[in-house]
Amino acid sequence: MGKIEISFCVPVFAAASPYYEAIDYPSIRAAVLECERLGYSSVWAPDHLILGQGNSILEGWTTLSALASITEKMRLGTLVLCNAHRHPSLVAKMAATLDVISGGRFTCGIGAGWYENELVSYGLPWDKSAALRIQKMEEALEVIKRMWTQDRASYEGRYYRIREAVCEPKPLQKPHPPIWIGGGGERLLLRTVAKYADGWNIPAVTPEDYAHKLEVLEKHCLEVGRDFGEIEKTLENRILISQDKNEIKRVVNWLESFYVRIFPGIPATLRPHEKLGELYILGNLEECTQKIGEYVDAGVEHLTLYFLDFPSLKSVRLLAEEVMPSL
Repeated sequence: MGKIEISFCVPVFAAASPYYEAIDYPSIRAAVLECERLGYSSVWAPDHLILGQGNSILEGWTTLSALASITEKMRLGTLVLCNAHRHPSLVAKMAATLDVISGGRFTCGIGAGWYENELVSYGLPWDKSAALRIQKMEEALEVIKRMWTQDRASYEGRYYRIREAVCEPKPLQKPHPPIWIGGGGERLLLRTVAKYADGWNIPAVTPEDYAHKLEVLEKHCLEVGRDFGEIEKTLENRILISQDKNEIKRVVNWLESFYVRIFPGIPATLRPHEKLGELYILGNLEECTQKIGEYVDAGVEHLTLYFLDFPSLKSVRLLAEEVMPSL
């Protein structure tokens, strides 16, 4: 099997697994410390305001700040920020602060946003046009990068403006923390990835679909003059390693209503079309290793994983001890 990084997605929302009905920060803390001990490369928190059983979720930035104080080696990332949640100047300042207090371990994942219910309920701006949301994200990235790299940053765009904005202290990472962009839209989003991103992330798709989207991304890179090899290719997925076929079956049944239960009001067009039991990494150790290999062959360089037996750490340990050494 080729080389691949493995990272831990922090289950900050209730019902992130069939065994995790209510948020329990001590369990999150223990899992992150164990991941650091086992050699996972990074931890990632989503940026949602309502999500999970009863819409119960910890805020992502705050959670990462807490985790920065208990970890020393793993990187910390947002997977991914919703651009509409905050003005980009505030994002730049918050990100610079987290990079400083973590000793230069922050990765800034960002997306154009898609969850209408969440934004409307919080009184935040919602644009129905995906193209408009992507245009706003592109301007936001211009603002963020200028504030990270210039003494006094100014920008006059169509959607965002800053004037002589000071962001001190600057991030420790130079020229700036890595920027990941999340999403899979082939015509616009992947073109933005080609122009701006150090890494690209997409929620679970089949290995075949992932390979296809990489082909599209490579074409965009050629068109904008970007080195395709500079962009880290990443995938968010869910995993359960179990010898118990009945447990696998129970989890698959639980997954079938996952998106309806976790994202109330999510449009059918935003739900995965494939059967979730086939889309995610489920099975015994051999089967899960084979599925990871299929993603590696498709071009995935970094897997960010939610563990479907959390708060148990059985799958976390099995993956680290039995699979990761070969990667």
